[in-house]
Amino acid sequence: MVAVFRNYTRALIAGISVSLATFVLFYLMTVFALSWGTTALGYSRAKFLLIQLFGICFFALFIPVSAMLAERGRRRVMLWVTVSIAIFGLVLAPLFVAGTTGAVLMMVLGLSLMGLTYGPLGTVISELFPTSVRYTGSSLAFSFAGILGASLAPYIATWLARTYGLQYVGYYLSGSAVLTLLGLLSIRETKDDDLATSNI
Repeated sequence: MVAVFRNYTRALIAGISVSLATFVLFYLMTVFALSWGTTALGYSRAKFLLIQLFGICFFALFIPVSAMLAERGRRRVMLWVTVSIAIFGLVLAPLFVAGTTGAVLMMVLGLSLMGLTYGPLGTVISELFPTSVRYTGSSLAFSFAGILGASLAPYIATWLARTYGLQYVGYYLSGSAVLTLLGLLSIRETKDDDLATSNI
């Protein structure tokens, strides 16, 4: 850990930012969506869990799809998926309040994007670090991204929705995607690099 903090700070920051949108998206689509859907929008818990279960099927489906796409360039896949997440943030609220059809479409789109970003993410993060600190660096990047993205996302989203309106939850997601995009732009493609060197 000391070696990562001391010698690979830039790689660690890049890894955290690259992971951020993935964590925010997942917890908005699961924890926040269930809470808001069953309280503010009036869905029964059973009905909304079925909607989420349907969406989760697309999450599972698009993980292997992303793996195949990532063989042509992991960073490139992450870049266009992250841009798609930013755009999705702008339509999240209108879809969520557009009845059952809109809510289903929101879950399908959001969790499909989740599958597409989740597939290559682990490899992208691990390749930021040389083999001597690869597991430690990856673990720290994921842990910090989890704290900043996953653990806080439902609380931030609920506060934004109650204080400013549901559309600001989408803006929050888009903002996290912009931070991830900046992280991706700070690293180079790793597809053809099998050497244990830092890719920052």
